[in-house]
Amino acid sequence: MLKILTAEVRRFGNTAKWSWQGWVAAWATEKSLRQWTVVNILSAALAFSLDLSSGERALILALGLLVLAAELVNTALEEIVDLVISEQHPRAGKAKDCGSAAVALTAIAGGVAWLVVLIG
Repeated sequence: MLKILTAEVRRFGNTAKWSWQGWVAAWATEKSLRQWTVVNILSAALAFSLDLSSGERALILALGLLVLAAELVNTALEEIVDLVISEQHPRAGKAKDCGSAAVALTAIAGGVAWLVVLIG
């Protein structure tokens, strides 16, 4: 049992290390990730400074994190497309545009949540 537990702790540590490496790599090259991070920090600060319920605050924070996750997935998608094909191709463009649309939709969801929380 101890052997299994040790292996799982090691695996979790590796996963955390690789995730951090991905964040650092994306941070270094993706201006949009840095911009969305600033937006998230400001959004979180506002969420904690306003009189919101725990559920409202959780929704705002979770959707902000989803925007960052979508941006990271979009970055990974763009990297893979660029690795596979160097010239412009309609399908490569479509893949990249769809990734960008995913980021936009998650950002819109966060904006909608803010509107509902502030208006409602």
